[in-house]
Amino acid sequence: MAHGDITHIDIPVSDLGAATAFYSQLFGWSISEPPGFEGYPMWRAPNELSGGGLAPRSEGFTQPRSYVEVDSIDDTIAAALAAGGSVAMQKQPITETSAWAVIVDPDGNHIGLFDGVVSMD
Repeated sequence: MAHGDITHIDIPVSDLGAATAFYSQLFGWSISEPPGFEGYPMWRAPNELSGGGLAPRSEGFTQPRSYVEVDSIDDTIAAALAAGGSVAMQKQPITETSAWAVIVDPDGNHIGLFDGVVSMD
């Protein structure tokens, strides 16, 4: 994927098992927990392009969150701050080759950032 592409959508849920059953039955999504991502069911749409995760709902995570692929999380955070945004979650590693963070736009929308490579094979 390229800088600016939507790469992932997390859906906050209260019951991972019930949500897995609901979304797989409703939309035909393939949902599994790849090695290293136990407790975080990952979904893939039938088009094999769209995907994301079912993540535990929390106080700061109550609505679906889209993640945008960026060339550099650090540079994107700096640009967001300069443009009037803020940071909800600082950069954190996912794997040795990938990381994520969450920024907030001036209207209060939370946007996830992703950079790197994650293999689900």
